[in-house]
Formats: sequence, C-alpha cells, structure tokens
Amino acid sequence: MRRKSVETRQQIIDAAYTLFYQSGFMRTGVDAVANAAGITKRTLYQHFGSKDELIGAVLEHQHQMALERIRQWADCITGKPDQMVMTIFEKLAQWAAGTDWQGSGFTRAAVEFADLPGHPARKAARRQKKAVEMYLLEKFAAHDLENAEQLVREVLLLIEGCQSLALIHDNPDYIDAARHAALVLVRNHIVNE
Repeated sequence: MRRKSVETRQQIIDAAYTLFYQSGFMRTGVDAVANAAGITKRTLYQHFGSKDELIGAVLEHQHQMALERIRQWADCITGKPDQMVMTIFEKLAQWAAGTDWQGSGFTRAAVEFADLPGHPARKAARRQKKAVEMYLLEKFAAHDLENAEQLVREVLLLIEGCQSLALIHDNPDYIDAARHAALVLVRNHIVNE
C-alpha cells in the first residue's frame, strides 16, 4: 500500500475506534465514521469492503493496543500470587477511574454481536480474552499453586464481572469487592505457605 493509503486506512481505524467505543458498534454508521475520519464514504469502502470488515480491523488494532497494556501490567505483576492479584485489580481500578471508561470494548463487542458467533467482533473478543488468560497463567504458573489454570479462570470471572457491575452501577466499589474475592481464591490455591 502506498503511504497515503496506509495513513488513510489508519485514520479510518482511529476514527471508527473512537466512535465504536463511545456509541457502540451497531449504532455507529459508516457515514459517521467517514465524517469523523474526514473522508468520503466511497473512500472508506475502498479500504474496507463492509462495515463488518471495518469492525474486524478496528478490533485487531484494539487487540494490539490492549496486548501492549497487558504486557505493561504484567511487567508490574511480581511477587507472590496475592501481590499479583492486588496489582491486577489496582491497575483495573486505575483504568476504570478514567472519565471516558466504558468497560472492556471486547466484552461490549461480544455482547452486541451475541447472536452472531462467527462475527469478526466475537472472534476478536475470544482472541483477546484468551491472550489475557495466557498472560495470567504464565504469571501464576511460576508459583506453587494448586491448579493454576482453574485459579486464572476464577480470577478472570471476577475481572469480567466487576467491570460489568462497575459500569452498570457506575460504582468502582465492585472492583474492590472482586479484588477481595480474588485474594481469598488465591490463598485457597496456595499449596505451601
């Protein structure tokens, strides 16, 4: 792709990402994306054959950004398993404290397209959530824990649940409650203290 074409494509992805996160995937039309990107609808369709293709590209871009954030969080996750859990939920609380926070974009995408299991948004959400699970498993597996894989799934359930409830109730206390529950789980999985 020529440089201008690559720049235009990224401009479309950036505009769509902002709009999709603010208003949702289904409620945001391609006219709004083209307008926000400063291009014509025809130019948008030259880069993306359909809205679904655009959604897939946006979520792939978001996947890369989210993986980078996870790597940064993972670099902070050190020490014993209970310390790691404290760090995870501390970082989550900091992220949720942002004024424009609306929960996990991947979870929201999966919910919007719940009736379309093969949709690019659902595939992207699965890939993203699996990447988070693998990062956490890598961190927890290094410790003497009983069934680290099960523990990671339990912690992930708390992460997902507290984000949803914090968003629904506009109350970050759910993140703190999930942190407390995760600490109990971790302590129950420690083989030798």
